Amino acid sequence: MRTLLVQIVLILATVAIVVRFLSGVGQRSQAVRRVALLGFGVLAVASILFPETWTMAAQLIGVGRGTDLILYMLVVAFFSFMATTFKRSRDADIRYTKLARRIALDEADTPEAHRARRDAALPSGEKNREEPGDASGEASGPAA
Repeated sequence: MRTLLVQIVLILATVAIVVRFLSGVGQRSQAVRRVALLGFGVLAVASILFPETWTMAAQLIGVGRGTDLILYMLVVAFFSFMATTFKRSRDADIRYTKLARRIALDEADTPEAHRARRDAALPSGEKNREEPGDASGEASGPAA
């Protein structure tokens, strides 16, 4: 029965971490990560100084050995790391896409500047030739 309880708690912790890190943005989310890192550091030092504590804690909640409890906790921590890394990567991709679009629009020529540059590159005999749609003011498109 205790093993089932531990499994339920670990699953709920995993779901909570995923929900928390996938929805968190801004300074508060970063503060939570820093506090979690500090807590992890304190637990790591305590584990080194008092290794029997993990065995007692594991037996108290029904896991069996302290090493098993640590393994389960590391699996949850690794999963949360993967979730936050994925979210951060996805957000960066979105920002880069928006930036690339903005740069492309900022550096794009106006139709008049494009025509002027094109006409400057053409041989002198072809400069006076008008494209379909130029005389009427319509935008030129692909020939049908």
